[in-house]
Amino acid sequence: MPDHPSQSNKLTKADIVNAIYEKTEMNRADIRSAVDLVFSEMKEALVRRQGIELRGFGMFEVKTRKARSRARNPKTGESLEIKSHGTVVFRSGQELKQAVWEIPDNNEGNENNIEK
Repeated sequence: MPDHPSQSNKLTKADIVNAIYEKTEMNRADIRSAVDLVFSEMKEALVRRQGIELRGFGMFEVKTRKARSRARNPKTGESLEIKSHGTVVFRSGQELKQAVWEIPDNNEGNENNIEK
C-alpha cells in the first residue's frame, strides 16, 4: 500500500483509494465509490448473518454472544445486564497467516510482550 499512510500504524479507506489510484490511475471518485460499495455489501451480508469468505485473506462471520447478568461498568462499578447480541469475528486465511508470520516484534523489551 502507500509509503506514507495517514497514520503510522493504520491503513484508512483514503489510503486504500490512493493506493489503487497510484496503481491504476482510475478516477479517484470512481475508486472511492467502488470501495464504499464493497464495504456496504460486506456489512449487509453480515447483517443477514452471511459469512464472507475472501480466499487467501480470511473469513468474516457473525457469532452470537450470550446474555450476561454479572457484567460491570469498569468506570462506575455499576452492575449491568447485557442482552445476547451479534459480534463480527474474523478468521485469517492461510496465505495471510503465512504473510505475517515472520514479522519481527518491534516491542522487544516491552513488559507487555507475550513471548519473552
